[in-house]
Amino acid sequence: MPTLFWEEEIETLPRVGLESIQLKRLQQLVARVYQTVKPYRAKMDAAGVTPDDINSLTDLHKLPFTVKDDLRDNYPFGLFSVPLDEVVRVHASSGTTGKSTVVGYTRQDIELWASIMARALTCAGAHKEDMVHNAYGYGLFTGGLGAHYGAERLGATVIPVSGGNSKRQITIMKDFGSTVLLSTPSYALNLADAMDAVNVDPTSLSLRVGIFGAEPWSDNMREEVERKLNLKAVDIYGLSEVMGPGVAMECLETEKGMHIFEDHFLPEIIDPDTGQVLPPGEKGELVFTTLTKEAFPIIRYRTRDISRLIYDTCKCGRTLVRMEKVTGRTDDMLIIRGVNVFPSQVEHVLMGIDGVEPHYQIVVDREGKLDTMQVQVEVSGNLFSDEIRMLEKMTRKIQADIKDMLGVTCKVKLVEPKTIQRSEGKAQRVVDNRRI
Repeated sequence: MPTLFWEEEIETLPRVGLESIQLKRLQQLVARVYQTVKPYRAKMDAAGVTPDDINSLTDLHKLPFTVKDDLRDNYPFGLFSVPLDEVVRVHASSGTTGKSTVVGYTRQDIELWASIMARALTCAGAHKEDMVHNAYGYGLFTGGLGAHYGAERLGATVIPVSGGNSKRQITIMKDFGSTVLLSTPSYALNLADAMDAVNVDPTSLSLRVGIFGAEPWSDNMREEVERKLNLKAVDIYGLSEVMGPGVAMECLETEKGMHIFEDHFLPEIIDPDTGQVLPPGEKGELVFTTLTKEAFPIIRYRTRDISRLIYDTCKCGRTLVRMEKVTGRTDDMLIIRGVNVFPSQVEHVLMGIDGVEPHYQIVVDREGKLDTMQVQVEVSGNLFSDEIRMLEKMTRKIQADIKDMLGVTCKVKLVEPKTIQRSEGKAQRVVDNRRI
């Protein structure tokens, strides 16, 4: 019989008890980092703060922020808190936006990560009788191995299929009886397209739940994935700098946010412009401090993700705070003629229009001194073959809806199904030609 909790005592702990654990771990963390990580000590000294100044959780704001440049400036191992002979694994970002960011794990970190991921999977209704189809990428990316170790800790059977070769993945799903799918949401839709191409009815499969993360996705896209794959779609949140997947997880009782495992990851919401901590419930930039990591602890890391924290009671019984679905990032925000635009906002508009496929791309360019935005979007085959008047009507509707919601005028280009390049990892939603 599946259990509702992995660590019920912690997951249902009253807030006063949880905050007591957080404070103790925060004080231990700051003292250890001050002694073992020279760049952190230098930043704390410059800010005029010592470990002795951390006497309550409200003192967290006294500590300086950590940003991605700090990781790159101390590449590869300058922020590690233990000697390299205690590090049993490293992961790294792709480095497509600059020098790679490298993170390390002790044996205890790996054990802890597996337990946290088992908690996350349990949150989504997974259990030891499941056949887990893990289509996250393995390698330096944290997604594949993080999910893999968590599913094994849960006691489930893991299929380490990784990404790519979608037709073979569908065969494996059928033959092995996969019940839980882990992938990016865009790759889940890729699999749905592949099923359609080989005439596989998703209702003939055993898939029950899909755990999707690594890229922003809207609730409209959730509905699309659930309809096309005949499963329950839940959101998982994580980032390599903090741990990997499993920092926060959506439960089955609500679609109002993901539970943050805040006995390990202490969250804040700040104003992205001023850095000031915002009151509970306000939307801003998500900041994390790791409370239990050994090799690569991180203090007040600015994620650039836009969210808010939800403290009201969840029906599932968990007392852990929830984070709202990420609505965008401060560093993927587009500014079009003075208007802030997030790709997830465009997706929200598109997914509310009948006949539009969940594949799109935003192309930003500059004509003279003016920025232009074009939204290329796939439409269903029967619509594309329809009379030109219907396509023109849909184009006008998309333009009007985007204008209404975002306050920006854009061009819309309707394209045939399967025209926009599919991704086996994170979908490339934006092509910004202004930087070329």
